[in-house]
Amino acid sequence: MAILRRTAGRRQRALEILVRLKKRYPDARCSLDYASPVQLLVATILSAQCTDERVNQVTPALFTQFPDAPALAAAPLETLESLIRSTGFYRNKARHIQGACQRIVAEYSGQVPRRMEDLLTLPGVARKTANVVLAHAFGINAGVTVDTHVKRLTYRLGLTTHTEPERIERDLMELIPRPDWENWSIRLIYHGRAVCNARKPLCSECLLADLCPSSTHRVDLSPSVGSAPTSETPVPAVATPETPVPASVAHQDSVGVGTP
Repeated sequence: MAILRRTAGRRQRALEILVRLKKRYPDARCSLDYASPVQLLVATILSAQCTDERVNQVTPALFTQFPDAPALAAAPLETLESLIRSTGFYRNKARHIQGACQRIVAEYSGQVPRRMEDLLTLPGVARKTANVVLAHAFGINAGVTVDTHVKRLTYRLGLTTHTEPERIERDLMELIPRPDWENWSIRLIYHGRAVCNARKPLCSECLLADLCPSSTHRVDLSPSVGSAPTSETPVPAVATPETPVPASVAHQDSVGVGTP
């Protein structure tokens, strides 16, 4: 019963967080530029260990030369590497992009598949990338995108005690209604960039401070949105020099939404 009560309290708090974030970021959208599902897939692969802003500077030239899966599948690998070099890890990314597009051409008639299990067979594609493509290219909520911002904020907000993306995703899938899975992720990404950054979160400016057990700008949780943490519900510490968030949660602050 205690576990059920704690889960219910977290769910109520998560829903209130979502309501506030929707009001604060009503027009939140994927910040990667793309004109087709395969272009979103490629841009998302490129966003690993790279900012979306940098990816958007690289993809116009890339997609002008190689606009679709057949073109990318047949592109000279050295040319791909040259075009995407500034995104980092360009050799691996070029191989993943070409390998994914070759499989799309061979197995899916040149069209990005719409099923999670099919996307996960593509080189360079894990659940994070697949969730981004399904949600933003096809409007399918197959899971919750867990990038570095979603990972960090979900941990700080006390909605998970895990640091592994897939376990965090499972926790969020239990707390958030399925139609809002991507609404949750994209707005946490916006909030993580604007307010709850990795090294110096702006707790005094945060609209979630009264709901956040890690906030330095509050004492107790609002009784209207769930019970305060107890010894049975350990809460992660806020990212300060004295009590840092674990490195696996706090690192890679510039990673875009599509990190595989």
